[in-house]
Amino acid sequence: MRPTILFFLLLLLIILPSLLYLNYSIIQTSEEAITLMPEIDNNVVRGPVVMPQLKNSTIKAELGQSSWKLLHTMMARFPEHPTQDEKEALRNFIYLFSRLYPCGECAQEFQAILAKHPPQVSSREAASQWACAVHNIVNKRLQKEMFDCGKIADKYKCGC
Repeated sequence: MRPTILFFLLLLLIILPSLLYLNYSIIQTSEEAITLMPEIDNNVVRGPVVMPQLKNSTIKAELGQSSWKLLHTMMARFPEHPTQDEKEALRNFIYLFSRLYPCGECAQEFQAILAKHPPQVSSREAASQWACAVHNIVNKRLQKEMFDCGKIADKYKCGC
């Protein structure tokens, strides 16, 4: 037999099934790990800011624009009728986002806003309006133009 044919047969009969089995095992193990994840500690979710001050104003502005785009798009794509699990996932994400945001002083300001205006996660509309209102609080502090929250659904309706 030619080496090429022998290699091809070896690949088909031994290597490929082994790789498929390994891939299946990894997927199965990952699913088991997901079901065995411990509950999230509220102290971790709502703890203090992690990141240091970000002194580069250009990077800070780019980060802010990108972060608001991400948050508004998440809210626009959030379920209209979320489950309790989905509500908790979004709420926890927002609080963790406020801890891990790469601009430490921005994160502290965001945490102060969250203390007065906790995330509204009962529906897509509530989440979108909450994010718009919080964004306008930041805009006011930065002396930027206010956004008409009545138009937020139109701006992010496609999630892009």
